[in-house]
Amino acid sequence: MNIPKRLDQAISKLYQAFHNSTLHPECCQQCAVGNILDRKDFWKHLSDDHGSLKLNYLGQVHESLGRRFNGYKPSELLLIEKTFLEACGYQLPFHHNHKRPENPTDKNRLFDGLSAVIEVLCQLDTLPNVMDCSKLFQYEKTCEQIYV
Repeated sequence: MNIPKRLDQAISKLYQAFHNSTLHPECCQQCAVGNILDRKDFWKHLSDDHGSLKLNYLGQVHESLGRRFNGYKPSELLLIEKTFLEACGYQLPFHHNHKRPENPTDKNRLFDGLSAVIEVLCQLDTLPNVMDCSKLFQYEKTCEQIYV
């Protein structure tokens, strides 16, 4: 399968962040989008609410000019972050008094978030989910394989 450069780079950065413990859902530089954008936080100014899909004026300007950040449009970055936060157990938009997980950096929680993000990244590039291993386990049952 030929993987686009932006997808390959995004997955590599997320993989490194996960294994280096530099992935944190509540930090704009260490969240999914922050890591994809080289641990920069400028992207937080594209929306008024963290975890929202609604671009603010600045986000709309960048989107209408066709700007891309490490290959992703502003609206795509917001979708990635929303997906990550939801899969990590956050009530959105992110706010100090909304539901949030007790341990946001729990590896199982972060893995769930990354799995959801990688699925979205693949959808954005119209590719099958590279983390979907269900096809590896598909097989046809024969009469001999059915035990009573």
